[in-house]
Amino acid sequence: MATLILTQPQIRALLPMPACMDLMEEALTTLARGEALNPLRSVLRLAGCRGLLGMMPGSYETRGVFGLKVVGILPSNRGTPYDTHQGVVLLFDAEHGLPRAILDASEITAIRTAAASGLATRLLAREDAGDLAILGSGVQAKTHLDAMICARTLRRVRVFSPTPSSRDGFAARESRRHGIRVESVETARAAVDGADLVCTITSSVEPIVLGEWLAPGTHVNAVGACTKNARELDSAAVLRSRLFVDRRESTLNESGDFLIPKREGLFGDDHIRGELGDVLLGRCAGRRSAEEITLFKSLGIAVEDLAVASHLDRVAREQGVGTLVELGGTRHEAD
Repeated sequence: MATLILTQPQIRALLPMPACMDLMEEALTTLARGEALNPLRSVLRLAGCRGLLGMMPGSYETRGVFGLKVVGILPSNRGTPYDTHQGVVLLFDAEHGLPRAILDASEITAIRTAAASGLATRLLAREDAGDLAILGSGVQAKTHLDAMICARTLRRVRVFSPTPSSRDGFAARESRRHGIRVESVETARAAVDGADLVCTITSSVEPIVLGEWLAPGTHVNAVGACTKNARELDSAAVLRSRLFVDRRESTLNESGDFLIPKREGLFGDDHIRGELGDVLLGRCAGRRSAEEITLFKSLGIAVEDLAVASHLDRVAREQGVGTLVELGGTRHEAD
């Protein structure tokens, strides 16, 4: 079997946001049913604190694949032409272990992470929610705006990041791209004040959103912090919220947004109301009232990448997109 290679532009063209949101629904439902394996990621810290190498394996039985996402995270890439996240998703055929595809991980991560937030918003936000605050102005800010537009009808959009040129540039570009007004604001509080949809997609390790800022009925997607000692929300924000996650095990081991207030004694593990897959399967209720604050803590998991990779592998081969290479895989007879 020839191995498929897809680049960033090819993935972007083959993976529109609505389709990716549907793939996230399938992946998280499949995982909740026990039809996929998703062990915790492992992390190698590079010498000199230069960055990280993250490895996320998984197996997706219903699609007949297994695989691994390998991503290097280099904060020093900020301000250069290169994304801080560089890597590949490796997709294998489960029957014989043949390498089916090698796919750009940065583009998959950018789209599927926002798609998971879009799915959470579709499940948990009020139907009339439409005042959006985006905290962060990088790649994920762009794709999260795409996802929020798919999930709800937006009335207002505000963006904050600590660098004025970054937030102003984002506001101008996205206003043109979507034909809507995106406002650049000077503080995180100015973005969050009065919003009923909040997306935090920053590299901050300290809280940038305080619980006292959140209006009743708000839905929050907390995405940026993905280690046990980093968080974007203060303890009060998490305590006030009805909390849902992509994977309970990952949250209990990796999420500073959850673990720090837990260490403070504010709540226990049962503060996690359920995984999104549990909500999709009707095992637990999502939003219960118009006044409730709901929170989706996203960490990103391998089955999301595998669902996307398997879909891209099929669609690209059908459409003749990408490069096919022969990597071998046949058995060598002994002399």
